[in-house]
Amino acid sequence: MGDQVFATRIDTDGDHLDWRQDQRLITCSPVPSVPPDIREAVRSYLDAFGLVFGAFDFAFDGDGRWWFLECNPNGQWAFVDQPTTKAITTALADTLQKGTTA
Repeated sequence: MGDQVFATRIDTDGDHLDWRQDQRLITCSPVPSVPPDIREAVRSYLDAFGLVFGAFDFAFDGDGRWWFLECNPNGQWAFVDQPTTKAITTALADTLQKGTTA
């Protein structure tokens, strides 16, 4: 949202093809620090498409590398962990109230 980056890790209970069918099977936890190269890539993507917000999906491999999957310009985020949901809500309200330079 704007210049702020929020990240949540979604873990599934077992091997499920699509956890969205039963969100009781997931655990969401805040990611305390998004790597600088990921932050820069996200910002570049938003700038290239003239977006203020994007819900980016990444996957981690066995070595902890981040792999970009997609960006949803109107992606869902209210189901993730409470601290991240609150932070995104605040950033959204601030952006709507104050505007953005993006």
